[in-house]
Amino acid sequence: MASTTSAQAGLIPDLLRTHADVEVNGPDPWDIHVHDERLYRRVIAQGHLGLGEAYMDGWWSCADIPEFLTRVLRGKVAEQLPVAWASIKMMFEAALFNMQSKAKAWEVNHVHYDLDNDLYQKMLDPRLVYTCGYWESGAKNLAEAQEAKLDLICRKIGLKAGQTVLDIGCGFGSFAKFAAEKYGAIVTGITLSKEQRALGQELCKGLPVELRLQDYRDLKGEQFDHVVSIGMFEAVGHKNFREYMEVAYRCLKDGGVFLLHTIGGNRSNTAGDPWLMKYIFPNGLLPSVAQIGKSIEGLFVMEDWHNFGLSYEKTLHCWHGNFLKSWDSLKGRYDERFKRMWEYYLLSCAGAFRSRTTQLWQIVLAKDGLIQGYRRPVDLAPAPIAA
Repeated sequence: MASTTSAQAGLIPDLLRTHADVEVNGPDPWDIHVHDERLYRRVIAQGHLGLGEAYMDGWWSCADIPEFLTRVLRGKVAEQLPVAWASIKMMFEAALFNMQSKAKAWEVNHVHYDLDNDLYQKMLDPRLVYTCGYWESGAKNLAEAQEAKLDLICRKIGLKAGQTVLDIGCGFGSFAKFAAEKYGAIVTGITLSKEQRALGQELCKGLPVELRLQDYRDLKGEQFDHVVSIGMFEAVGHKNFREYMEVAYRCLKDGGVFLLHTIGGNRSNTAGDPWLMKYIFPNGLLPSVAQIGKSIEGLFVMEDWHNFGLSYEKTLHCWHGNFLKSWDSLKGRYDERFKRMWEYYLLSCAGAFRSRTTQLWQIVLAKDGLIQGYRRPVDLAPAPIAA
């Protein structure tokens, strides 16, 4: 056992040095500092699950986690190691079972979205938008970036006063409130988060907005001028991608536009990241270009595909900064291990976007294509005044 441990202790530092230009206990901010030598064996056995849990347990630290993980991902360090058992287990489960069935779809809400509205109110912008902001508009802060993103979506779908919009996965109702206030839209939002819906209903009082506790598979017999899905497709799962698109297609009137806003991956997978699935997003899976393309075939024409993944890194850093500033008021409800878990979640995701292994896509889809064609709105065009 001693010789095996010794070999493992040398393998990972060598891989980090040669493939990622990262030194163990080195002087640069992206160098990791190992506080427990058991880290190496844990990472070899469990992959990213082991790396993330070891950080939560205080076995290693790093001044610049996003840059550390950017270097590890771009250097393909994980590809030099045996496939971890945690990944193999998830792949078998994903092949045998529908991990995002109606019965299991509620799990992510119990673990993550119903966690604590106060936590999200302290971490997010004033509109409580829990998706990527749009910084390419020239936004100077998180609030401006989120306003720009919501406005961009409204302009991309060509939203007009009096039109109806279905928001699949509406969260706190941030898009619904914005579209109703700024564009005069009538919005129906569906979510599986009881806590987010309750707060969203308060925030949308007096507006033509209805927020429902409803699974997308239960949408029947209703049609809308437009459909949007903002940061929900990541919870759908590869076995349900086609059904999701069929539901959106049925719910969309002829001539309407469906805007899909989703995080995406560069490869087609059937199971998500082991650490994120265990601690943050149970049963989550990032779709690929190929998987999305297959799911819309024969239903929608892809009118526009916009990638602004680097905006997500900046958004995550803002959320992380807000979380740290608010920690003193939160720590009575959460322990230090939760703090390290939440920091690792936000910073590791920032590294994934910086490395370009993870993307943020806004995809404009139309039933059978728009006869007049489609032109992406100019970023800084003014929003129309609601009638």
